[in-house]
Amino acid sequence: MIRPYKPEDRPMMLQLMREFYHSPAVLHPVPDAYLERTCSELSQDSPYVKGFILQQDAQPAGYGLLALTYSCEAGGLVVWLEELYIRESCRGSGLGSEFLQYVEDAYPQAARFRLEVEEDNQGALRLYRRKGYVPLPYLQMIKE
Repeated sequence: MIRPYKPEDRPMMLQLMREFYHSPAVLHPVPDAYLERTCSELSQDSPYVKGFILQQDAQPAGYGLLALTYSCEAGGLVVWLEELYIRESCRGSGLGSEFLQYVEDAYPQAARFRLEVEEDNQGALRLYRRKGYVPLPYLQMIKE
C-alpha cells in the first residue's frame, strides 16, 4: 500500500530516511538536520516536495520522495523521483513497481519523470529499466 506522508509519520519517516542514507544505495550519508528539514517541508505541504509511505502487511516497508520542477527542455512539469527506499525484507514484492505506477498515475500532466541511481545498485537499475527509464547521455553538475 502507498499513501501520502502525514505529519504524524515524522518519526517513522526519519527512521526510514536514516536507513536509506546509511545503505549502499547512496554515496554518503547526509546530516540529520537535512532529514529533519525535509520532514518539516513535507509537514507544511510544500509545493516542491511530496512524501509517501510504503507499507506491506500494514507495516512500514519504505518511503518515496518526489521533487517537482518545471523544464523548458521537457516542455512542462518534471517529477523527480528524489528517493525511493524499500527495506530489504520487502524488496522483490512488487512494491517498487507499484510506487512508480502510483507516481505516474498521480501526475498524468508530467512531461518527464526523472531519477538518479547508483551504478552499483543493480536491483534498482533493473526495476527502472523495466519501467521504461533510460540513461541520460549527458553529465550533470552541481554547486553546493
